[in-house]
Amino acid sequence: MSRALVFPGQGSQRVGMGKEVHDAFVTARPVFEEVNDTLGQNLSRIMFEGPESELTLTENAQPALMTVSIAIVRVIETEGLLALSDIATFVAGHSLGEYSALAAAGAISLPDTAQLLKHRGKAMQMAVPIGEGQMTVILGLSLNEVGEIAKIASTEGICEIANDNAPGQVVLSGQSAAIERAMILAKEKGAKRALPLEVSAPFHCALLQSAAEAMAGALASIVIAAPRPPLIANVTAKSVEEPHQIRKLLVDQVTNRVRWRETVLWMKSNGVDNLVELGTGKVLTNLARRIDRNVGGLSIETPNDIDRFLNSI
Repeated sequence: MSRALVFPGQGSQRVGMGKEVHDAFVTARPVFEEVNDTLGQNLSRIMFEGPESELTLTENAQPALMTVSIAIVRVIETEGLLALSDIATFVAGHSLGEYSALAAAGAISLPDTAQLLKHRGKAMQMAVPIGEGQMTVILGLSLNEVGEIAKIASTEGICEIANDNAPGQVVLSGQSAAIERAMILAKEKGAKRALPLEVSAPFHCALLQSAAEAMAGALASIVIAAPRPPLIANVTAKSVEEPHQIRKLLVDQVTNRVRWRETVLWMKSNGVDNLVELGTGKVLTNLARRIDRNVGGLSIETPNDIDRFLNSI
């Protein structure tokens, strides 16, 4: 069996996230403490107790999701006496999850990852004034059909494909007037649903150019090593190991499409038959089933999930 480890993106956060793993495993607790110390805030308290309004702030949600994922990785490595490269052929993450994947694979240190995600979250929130940007998920249309809709809606402003998540699930991002127009066009074209997303900014489109520039500055001084195992990048949906390429792709990722469907298919074509999602929620596990039913999916979030996984390998 060839595995890839995958890491969730924003939207998977929930109050209580990570608490069971924190309480059950001594080896998990230093991860939470190190992130708290690095950021100079009690992020763990927000994760465990809320309020939800504070947790869902992009600048908190992004490092919070990474923290849970890395805590689970540390437990698997220490309890199973395993290196990540012993159990997986590739790592990948959805949007911010790419940073979790890089931290898990030893490419970026935990403190640097936490600081980068805090910076990334703030930069994304500040890039577009509230109300001027929007995102929508289009269900039931092909990527090409949604691309045509985006082209037409672009007469109202920026409208771009932000996420190609799975067959029949494509996310658009851009200026509010253009996104509103796209939702109307999608319904006219026969989409099952066209739903606005509750987000603090229109992610993965040209409107976030200032955030990309901010991340270029933040990443310039960060030490990046070759990930082990290799990363499948969001922007290219291909394997990457060279640190200078990873640095560039992390900047490009801010304004470019997350090619998740292509990522899963690339891994499948390169021998992966099982995706293991490490962290909060089951979004990527569920998407894998929609992308290719021959790719097995497993989510690891709780102590019981960890025990079952370790017993299976």
